[in-house]
Amino acid sequence: MITTVVIAVVALVGGLVVNWLLKKRRRLDTGEALTIRDLSSPMETLAVLLLAFVLVVAAESYSAAEEAVRVEANVVDNFFEVAEFAPQPAARTLQGATVCYARAVLAHEWPSLEDGGGGSSKPSTWSTQFRAVFKEIGADNGVFETLVQADRDRSDARSQRIAQATPAIPAVLYWFMVLSLAVMVVAFAFNLPARGKRAEVVGLVVLTTLVTLSLLLIRDVDRPFGGAIGISPEAMAHTEADIAEDFADAYGQNALPCDAEGNRRES
Repeated sequence: MITTVVIAVVALVGGLVVNWLLKKRRRLDTGEALTIRDLSSPMETLAVLLLAFVLVVAAESYSAAEEAVRVEANVVDNFFEVAEFAPQPAARTLQGATVCYARAVLAHEWPSLEDGGGGSSKPSTWSTQFRAVFKEIGADNGVFETLVQADRDRSDARSQRIAQATPAIPAVLYWFMVLSLAVMVVAFAFNLPARGKRAEVVGLVVLTTLVTLSLLLIRDVDRPFGGAIGISPEAMAHTEADIAEDFADAYGQNALPCDAEGNRRES
């Protein structure tokens, strides 16, 4: 973030300084075949198109991450409900592990995603237990296929959520865009009139500010679980509270095999 702002400020100040140093040498010459304005025009077009393209890519990635979060929360809730139809004690084990899975996602995996890291191994502890219980239930049981499919949907949604935490815009592309927009600002500053340019300078400062904010917005959106507009874990938190309450009503609060952060209790 700081680097982006510094580049924008340097581009603005540098362009204005060059404009001031060369203003005495600049002369209006309509017969000139090629001017600085002619050269800067395609650069400005390239910078704007690149900005629009990158913004769309970042927005699509953010939207996909939001959808994965919502789907995973719904699937976890559905898995808990379906597990109720399994024979005991498998039903109790599955439902308890489901609550612990949701807690582990909230307490361990979400902070990792916010910091730009990958997934945590804590939720996998409980999803591994799911599959162990499936083997105990056996494929002959009518609820087996439904449970396996629900677990597969959960796994897919989790994988998608973790994948979307990785920036969709390569660092090289982002910094190329920053450089292009910096050149655009310099070009605008260079083409300011030699005199009576106060309004133009104000306009250029406003333009530079908007461009810089756009870059920072793209940087933020491209990291959907961190930053000022990071995706909230509200959907999973709501699911965890709902299924934890149902489990406590059915088996008692102390029956859960984990603590409030999804860590396995000592036997």
